Amino acid sequence: MPQEGEQALPLVRSLNSRIPIKAVFCNHSPRVVRPLWIDFSGQPKAYCDIQPGRGLPMNTFIGHPWMFRDAETDEPLKVNCKELFLPKPAEDGNATVANITLPVYSLKDRALQVIRRLVHPEDYRRLEIARCLHEELEDQPSVLKDLRRMNQRVEQHLLERIQGQEE
Repeated sequence: MPQEGEQALPLVRSLNSRIPIKAVFCNHSPRVVRPLWIDFSGQPKAYCDIQPGRGLPMNTFIGHPWMFRDAETDEPLKVNCKELFLPKPAEDGNATVANITLPVYSLKDRALQVIRRLVHPEDYRRLEIARCLHEELEDQPSVLKDLRRMNQRVEQHLLERIQGQEE
């Protein structure tokens, strides 16, 4: 438990497992992908970008989470249809595969992405669109924001499980 005044470690972070794993990060998206290892204090650490259609062999460890982002826009990408890749041993003894793909975006989210690519941020407020969309355009994608959201979800899930056991 953290002492008074100390910050608790985030729940989404690498654990010191010391069990090595060979993985291959396969970019099946049309975007340049930036792999991010979530370190022992819950901070993302960028690794070399992966070009579309390419793979990157990676030595990692069980209990070390990875996220994948669009290298240009910082938009989150999916890995094996999830937000996080948590390596585990492959059943056949080969490398564990992380298939990176685009998520299915809502029409609104896709429109916001296109506008962010075409319009300079200082011009967002000049667009004749609903005010709430101005605010959403200004709310740029952020890996730290996504990690906070994931930590909140994990914490909520743990609290619900604890409450369920007490009943």
